[in-house]
Amino acid sequence: MVQKLVEFALRNRLVVLMISAGLFVWGICSMRQNSIDAIPDLSENQIIVFTECMGRSPQVMEDQVTYPLVSNLQGIPKIKNIRGTSMFGMSFVYLIFDDDVDSYWARTRVLERLNYAQRLLPQGVIPTLGPDGTGVGHVFWYTLDARNMDLISSAYLINSEYIFKKGANPMAGHDMINM
Repeated sequence: MVQKLVEFALRNRLVVLMISAGLFVWGICSMRQNSIDAIPDLSENQIIVFTECMGRSPQVMEDQVTYPLVSNLQGIPKIKNIRGTSMFGMSFVYLIFDDDVDSYWARTRVLERLNYAQRLLPQGVIPTLGPDGTGVGHVFWYTLDARNMDLISSAYLINSEYIFKKGANPMAGHDMINM
């Protein structure tokens, strides 16, 4: 069977080239209609709550900030897991939701609970939500490095960063620009 197929292909090169070209065009058309991402977002549906209170040890942050936040946020529906981390002057609470949960719905529920949890924290400590997006969404990062520049040139770089952010924010297809 394979030998007959090879003999047919060698005798009818034009037919083989036409079939190959047709398959190539069909593949290109199929690829353009396919809605699958090139890099699928396999990260979990996660919301980060960041709290800063400089000058406090990790144990104090754990006792006064992280533990009250974690215990208050546990009652939110559709949560898979809650993890808290404390370090010098900072507390991170990671809330991982089910995969079918809308991220804006989850952020709203977390904000509602944070408003309530605010009274459980020390005076002046304000928890904030992390950025709205996953690590896959962070596509373009750049750094302005002005070590060997004079004051006027470095001010120009800072101004160009402001101009870039102002010009890029109204573009469609992105959520936010953090600088």
